[in-house]
Amino acid sequence: MLKDLTKGNETRAIISFAIPMIIGNLFQQLYNIADTIIVGQFIGPSALAAVGSAYTLMVFLTSIILGLCMGSGVLFSMFYGAGEIHMLKSSIFTSLWFIGLITGAINIFSFVFIDEILVFMRIPIDILKDTKEYIKIIFYGISFTFVYNYFAAVLRSVGNSVVPLIFLIIAAIINIILDIIFVVSLNMGVAGAAWATIIAQCFSAIAIAIYSFIKIPEIRPQRKHMKFNSEIVKKIANYSILTSVQQSIMNFGILMVQGLVNSFGVSVMAAFAAGVKIDSFAYMPVQDFGNAFSTFIAQNKGANKLDRIRRGIVSAVKIITIFCLLISAIVVIFARPLLGIFIKAEEVEIINIGVQYLYIEASFYCLIGYLFMFYGLYRGFGNVGMSIVLTIASLGTRVVLAYVLSSIPSMGVIGIWWAIPIGWALADLIGYLKLKRIYIDY
Repeated sequence: MLKDLTKGNETRAIISFAIPMIIGNLFQQLYNIADTIIVGQFIGPSALAAVGSAYTLMVFLTSIILGLCMGSGVLFSMFYGAGEIHMLKSSIFTSLWFIGLITGAINIFSFVFIDEILVFMRIPIDILKDTKEYIKIIFYGISFTFVYNYFAAVLRSVGNSVVPLIFLIIAAIINIILDIIFVVSLNMGVAGAAWATIIAQCFSAIAIAIYSFIKIPEIRPQRKHMKFNSEIVKKIANYSILTSVQQSIMNFGILMVQGLVNSFGVSVMAAFAAGVKIDSFAYMPVQDFGNAFSTFIAQNKGANKLDRIRRGIVSAVKIITIFCLLISAIVVIFARPLLGIFIKAEEVEIINIGVQYLYIEASFYCLIGYLFMFYGLYRGFGNVGMSIVLTIASLGTRVVLAYVLSSIPSMGVIGIWWAIPIGWALADLIGYLKLKRIYIDY
């Protein structure tokens, strides 16, 4: 089922397209959340800290691939919105090989420099073995991550956000079942959690690729499309590489913060690992909403419906504000029980650190919600450079302030927590000022 976002009520169009993406990503989060819960409850804090650090690293590496897929998806949306199916199919063929080659290079780099990466992350010696074991296995799934996210971007660009949801739900269920079998029943430790994730990722990748080529003729390249068009290559590189840079800068900053967190010891690492999982689950819907909003903007830009874009922006602000205020209240009120899902009740110190983290971050979810909207807006307009500016403003501020504030004896690790919403706020201000110019330009 393909969806034309250039028609109908703007709010309903954006929400109906975003909901399957949100539900799908909720299940995708279950990949790592299932690992975190089972590892934290059945192995212990050290293993939880190891998996948490590995998760941050994998988010950084896969963000490069995800950015390439998202950038290509914007171009696909523009071609689809403009009715240029020939260009759509040609760009799909070209970008598949382009991003595939980059994925292969990332995979090779990851294996060759794994020891240097672990040193850079400042992994404590007592969890180094578990972290390396988990990461080495997870690295095998980078290619599966590429295949799934690529075809998910293709399907979403033409308005089909339901099919990626279906395959994610099945994969998440597979992952949880295998986590229980490998970690709890077979006592495979962190390696079991990693293998469960890899197998689930393999299923989702193969299934969505087969479906896309067999069931959706609008995106199936024919022989005449299977050639490298220099014009298309240039457009794909422009959208994909810049989006990838934006995603990788964002997650490299997070990786640097993770390294700083690691320097405070295993208790802080474990609390941060659990807190980040709750964070990502809480504000993930607005992140997916931003991605859906990007498709809405791109399709309407391709159709030259600028008034519809303006109305869509107003709707997006209202939706994000209502949702984020609600989810902030829930996380703040239930911070301790939520952390108890990941951490045993007797680990009082770790839970207290996690509660402190969530009280600060969750109070400002509106700020990250608006930032995701700005990312989607400028990416949809084709102004990916602006997304990079916002990312540098947000993450640059976060990293610098985290190191500065945490070095103050009276603040310590709390300085890291406060640096995050301050970075969001600065980026939002820049995004808003640029948005005012867009209204004037259009």
